Amino acid sequence: MIIGSISENKEIEKRIAITPEIAKKYTSNGFEVFIEKNFGLHLGIEDENFIQQGCKIDTKENISKKADIFLQLNLPEKSCFQDFKENSILIGSFNSNKNIEIINQIKTNKISIFSLELLPRITRAQSMDILSSQANLAGYKAVLDSFAAFKKAIPMMMTAAGTISAAKVLVVGAGVAGLQAIATAKRMGAIVFATDVRIASKEQVESLGGKFLVVEGSENLETEGGYAKETSDDFKKKQEDLLADTLKKIDIVICTALIPGKTAPKIINENMIKNMQPGSIIYDLAASQGGNAAHTKVDEIIEKNGITIIGESTILNKLPTSASNLYAKNLFNFVLNLYDKNENKININMEDEIINKTLVK
Repeated sequence: MIIGSISENKEIEKRIAITPEIAKKYTSNGFEVFIEKNFGLHLGIEDENFIQQGCKIDTKENISKKADIFLQLNLPEKSCFQDFKENSILIGSFNSNKNIEIINQIKTNKISIFSLELLPRITRAQSMDILSSQANLAGYKAVLDSFAAFKKAIPMMMTAAGTISAAKVLVVGAGVAGLQAIATAKRMGAIVFATDVRIASKEQVESLGGKFLVVEGSENLETEGGYAKETSDDFKKKQEDLLADTLKKIDIVICTALIPGKTAPKIINENMIKNMQPGSIIYDLAASQGGNAAHTKVDEIIEKNGITIIGESTILNKLPTSASNLYAKNLFNFVLNLYDKNENKININMEDEIINKTLVK
């Protein structure tokens, strides 16, 4: 059974789907692993590191033709997938709701495509959960970047010349990225507030030292899968009033609120931004799905009324080694769930919720 992975377009993706550590796990489980030359060189990983763990180096064309399981971050180019052999498997994070056309092209070659952003949020799937592993790093890095852009000190400092007040941070969305942002900001000395439509988040936020902003009369807006639901107009109005008042005293806002497969909810409007303190920062991790804040532009830094709005879509490219380590482990656990070692074959068992939900139909 051959596992293959080729280099991504490094202008848009610096993570890799197989690391030397994980390559060793694959070979220990009876797989052959093929990667392209200089596969991890941009991360400081020489080909020799992979070879020592049992990997084989081959061309992109040969890997495309021989691999039984293809592991990637993003959808491969047509020049690659048109060479995939019949009944092979492609696994990655393919934004399947948006990339329907190219996915259908790949499927015409009898390729089974598993897109792991569709993974159900059940206990057994936690070790395969790419959204959680990557969002954790994104929340951490968002805090570091926004603090670097802020022109004041973060913690309270008492000096002979006077006292510097601690920075006030608001985290919008208390999912995995938001909770990590809260924890990181708190560790660095900030006063942290957070808001989320899921009431269950209140206890988690407070356990990390944050203050949870509760919308009066709100009810739990959480799906069975643990994601946020869209809110009613009445809830939005109450949330706006609460946020508008809070934002007047906030220095840094970290936006992480997303609804899977849909445009990001617009939570911070133009009037709220106008009333923020000059010099404040809005760091919008939801930029690629439209952004949580007015004026957010993907991968651009916008200045509005003295407020800096940073739209970030490729934050994991700033932590590619750590992100690759976690992503590769997620994929390995998913592959093991698919693989029947005794029969040395892939078993696409549609009664397995993990397989059923992630197979792009």
